[in-house]
Amino acid sequence: MHFISEFTQLTQEKRRNMPGPLRRTSAAYMMKKKKGGCLMREKLAQIERLKMRYGTVNAVTDVSFELYEGEILALIGPNGSGKTSTVECLEGLRKPTGGKIELLGCNPHENRRQIYKEIGIQLQETEYPDNIRVKELCRLFSAFYDRPVNWQALLEQLGLSEKANRMVKKLSGGEKQRLSILLALLPHPKILILDELTTGLDPEVRRGMWESLKQIRQSGTTILLVSHYLDEVEYLADRLVYLESGRSRFVGSLDEFRNFVRSKVPAEDWKESLTLEEVYLLMSPKTETLRWEGIL
Repeated sequence: MHFISEFTQLTQEKRRNMPGPLRRTSAAYMMKKKKGGCLMREKLAQIERLKMRYGTVNAVTDVSFELYEGEILALIGPNGSGKTSTVECLEGLRKPTGGKIELLGCNPHENRRQIYKEIGIQLQETEYPDNIRVKELCRLFSAFYDRPVNWQALLEQLGLSEKANRMVKKLSGGEKQRLSILLALLPHPKILILDELTTGLDPEVRRGMWESLKQIRQSGTTILLVSHYLDEVEYLADRLVYLESGRSRFVGSLDEFRNFVRSKVPAEDWKESLTLEEVYLLMSPKTETLRWEGIL
């Protein structure tokens, strides 16, 4: 894919020219260290005992995990478990109530200008100006970066080239989602943060996006993925973080998650053939089903 080759070509130059406080720590993060003859991946982000409160509501009470270079880490959990709040703190969009966050060696809230040159963000909900065309928005966002990826190539790869002259407000929900992904890829990010990546995409485009993400990861970009689609997580993720009621209840590989859930449920409920979604449903809090008595 066109933009994948651009990622690879620009990686070394971007690493030599990291700005601000990132410059002081870049060598430590980009190097591979040997321990016992094995290559060790470096931590790109670390969250310790994160807390986030909105008034009297504790959205996040105790979340801890690490993000390592070259991995796809999935953040999963029920609605209201604190996933989006955690990601917004990591992105520097919100100042945590408590705990510690480091992203590329920096406090993301205090160093947003520098951090945003090294990360790409696709938010769960994004609002764009109504009276702007797709190509105009791409040009605008490209101007924010020193060496942006070719946005025309991204339009083609994401099936939006025919929409280049269309007003953004005229796009369908799925097309707007693809546009937000395109804009997240423009800075040739060291870390790509995706919140509900494939919501609104049809199955063919969704599957194609999965393959694109695998290639992006192979080119050197680390990915943090927030998703409710467990088939997506099972296909893409190296590790996952399971959140529940604002707490990180599990951090580890998918196989480790299976073993963790197996240890928590009755033996008669467990089958080795369970999909990740079925394993997740054994663990997640049960919700009330809709009852039709008295309605119809």
